[in-house]
Amino acid sequence: MKKIVLFLFCLVTFGAYAQKTFELKSPDGRLVTTVKVGERLTYDIRCNGKQVLADSPLGMTLDDGMTWGESPRLSGTSRKSVDEVIASPLYRRAQVRDHYNGLTLKFKKGWNVEFRAYNDGIAYRFVSRVTKPFNILDEEVSYCFPSDVKATVPYVVPRAKDGTLEAQFYSAFENTYVTDKLSKLDKKRLMFLPLVVETEDGIKVCITESDLESFPGLYLSASEGGNKLTGVHAPYPKKSIQGGHNMLQMLVKEREAFIAKVDGSRSFPWRMAIVAAEDKALAECDMTYLLASPSRIDDISWVKPGKVAWEWWSDWNLDGVDFVTGVNNDTYKAYIDFAAQNGLEYVILDEGWAVNLKADLMQVVKDIDLKELVDYASAKGVGIILWAGYYAFERDMENICRHYAEMGVKGFKVDFMDRDDQEMVDFNYRAAAMCAKYKLLLDLHGMYKPSGLNRTYPNILNFEGVHGLENMKWSTAEVDQVEYDVTLPYIRQVAGPMDYTQGAMRNAVKESFYPCNSEPMSQGTRCRQLALYVVLESPLNMLCDTPQNYAREAECAQFIMDIPTVWDETRVLDGRMGDYIVTARRKGDVWYIGGLTDWQARDIEIDCSFLGNKNYEGVLYKDGVNAHRTGKDYRCVPVELNGNTRLKIHLAPGGGFAIRVK
Repeated sequence: MKKIVLFLFCLVTFGAYAQKTFELKSPDGRLVTTVKVGERLTYDIRCNGKQVLADSPLGMTLDDGMTWGESPRLSGTSRKSVDEVIASPLYRRAQVRDHYNGLTLKFKKGWNVEFRAYNDGIAYRFVSRVTKPFNILDEEVSYCFPSDVKATVPYVVPRAKDGTLEAQFYSAFENTYVTDKLSKLDKKRLMFLPLVVETEDGIKVCITESDLESFPGLYLSASEGGNKLTGVHAPYPKKSIQGGHNMLQMLVKEREAFIAKVDGSRSFPWRMAIVAAEDKALAECDMTYLLASPSRIDDISWVKPGKVAWEWWSDWNLDGVDFVTGVNNDTYKAYIDFAAQNGLEYVILDEGWAVNLKADLMQVVKDIDLKELVDYASAKGVGIILWAGYYAFERDMENICRHYAEMGVKGFKVDFMDRDDQEMVDFNYRAAAMCAKYKLLLDLHGMYKPSGLNRTYPNILNFEGVHGLENMKWSTAEVDQVEYDVTLPYIRQVAGPMDYTQGAMRNAVKESFYPCNSEPMSQGTRCRQLALYVVLESPLNMLCDTPQNYAREAECAQFIMDIPTVWDETRVLDGRMGDYIVTARRKGDVWYIGGLTDWQARDIEIDCSFLGNKNYEGVLYKDGVNAHRTGKDYRCVPVELNGNTRLKIHLAPGGGFAIRVK
């Protein structure tokens, strides 16, 4: 009898942990993930039959000792297929196809895991059915690769230099990329998202997240070795003090033992693996936008994208004027006049208009009459956007938004968050909602990657989280911004738009570049700067140079003045990550085509078949014959294009081209 009982016990035990497998395919059948429910919950990814991600565990540990994903007890499953078109205003295309197959695994003790298979990639997320509050101690996120493949990653550059993990949770999320084998990645340094891993077959996997709401952002680490990248999250802040840049930040001095507070049932961020056999597919992927929560603003008719005259890049350094330039009304009126004369929608008053070290946006410096400036701009059809330090905005958010909206200000550029723990992620959502309440735009600077927040709150027109042109004010020639420019469309831009702040009219070849704060320059050619307005996505797009420099370069300036900032259609025509990219965008019946190369001179051929049967006339801005010696050298020539055209263009080292056709 004892033997029978023991046998039955073993049978029950075996049955409880017997592995179940579920296969989920993308609509085109190219991608397949196999989800295994055994002692651990794992998934893998295959592309055209080749494994690109080995079995990788996923889990979430709660403060009651339970770990979702360990010894999971399945209670139900469901599948669905979705194929619909959604409107995507203020985006790279006017509408986006949401086409995927979905699998939901329901487990006992109150949790689910949802998987989606797009033609572009595989995503999953945890969902809690628990209604009572609890804390999450940790989330296990692992990406296990079949071999020691290479990765292109941005390491965290901590603002503090004490070498601790905490120091790495305090950064601007700006860095150029490093490419190396997984085994050779720095095991002591965190990597922020997105990043890209390339398999031995040349298939690229871009890892990022979407719908990051009330949860800390994800970092990855190579510390465990074994061809594996593992997730790291900043714990929840327990004690913070005012400090940092001009006393505008909150510095975390102590953290809790958990990463997130949960008030009740909810979903958690999507973990994404975008899989591309061709590099250009990464640059075209819409998964971050599609996986984000839909808009929470019913009426967005007041949200006006556009271009911005920006003073900070040139250090308020105007020439040919009869007043002393700086943070004063005369300088800003000159920028407002420039914006009005050239059809620019906005002028930013960057750092300096509010009294320094007070963290109080109601205290305006004596040389600024803000109401006068706002009224002056309004009379000329120009909107004013105000820069704000994080803590100054956070501590009095509604009063600030109400006051300046009533004055006629159009929005805020909020800066120096420099964290992505749950507390800071919550701030960004609150700021977006509050700005929407008062019909204010928002540009989130000093910020982590977008993660779809621009879909949820379309009044957020831009994000930083990029090693933008501003870094050239202080970076030495060893910082390769040119190679970065032809890498970020395949990595950072996959997450969403970016406040890169292009438009420099001082352009230097590699040998001539040097940092200069008051008269800064770009690396690469003049045409490269024009092309950046086509290749990069910025619904709120800066003109970084001075009005006088644009007046001296009227032909190039006109291209910038005319270009839209949101699009009806976007196509990445050609490219290779780290080498070059060619992008075409359409607004109405006007097409813009732009291309960039690295420091290697390059001859490219543009297949114009996307133009169809219509004949187009336009203007081509291309590198001049001496652009390899002087970056400002360019030519502007007429072109005729149609669907049969194969346009050949030579790009100088660090060069680019831009075309406007209609």
